[in-house]
Order: sequence, then C-alpha cells, then structure tokens
Amino acid sequence: MSIPRKISGSDPGSAAVVERQEQKLKPPPLYQVVMLNDDFTPMEFVVFVIQEFFRKDRETATQIMLKVHQHGRAVCGVYAKDVAATKVEQVMSAARQAGHPLQCVMEAI
Repeated sequence: MSIPRKISGSDPGSAAVVERQEQKLKPPPLYQVVMLNDDFTPMEFVVFVIQEFFRKDRETATQIMLKVHQHGRAVCGVYAKDVAATKVEQVMSAARQAGHPLQCVMEAI
C-alpha cells in the first residue's frame, strides 16, 4: 500500500507534485497448533479430532496421531493467532466433553 504525500511549490499558484511513499506491511505472525501425547486418550479420538477441526483426511490424521504417540507432540496446522486460539479451544472443549485429558497448545513460529 502506498500513501500519497503532497509537496507544495514555493509559488502559491504553482501545481502541487504528488509523490508516493511505499509503506511496508508485515504479514501477521503465525502460530502452530501442537497436540501433546498422553497415556489415556484413545488414538481413534485423536484421529477424529484432527479430521474434525483441522480438516485432514483420515490417512493424514492417522499419521499426525502416530507422530503425537511416538514423539510426544505433533503440529496439526499453522494459522494466524486468532484462528490458532480457536482451534486449541475447539480441541480442548471436545476432549473435555468426551472425558479425555488430551492437551493442545499454540506456539509462535
């Protein structure tokens, strides 16, 4: 986006010159949504949550679930801050309603 800037001439009757000054905009910071392993949440529930809230197909959701299981954590997606916070809340709410201790967090990239 550019902001026009007016430069006036020394003579009141002279024409004004407009110069464009470039304004650099940074993209919003991104956050990764990370699911954490526990010893109690069923693997099938984790796959369901990944499919439901992160819109992954069954095969991809299963791969993410296995990474959570084997490595203790896995990234489910990368989003803007508000979207990431919403995803974390959706996962945590679904886990609480189902009676599972599944944990999900967001981390700045």
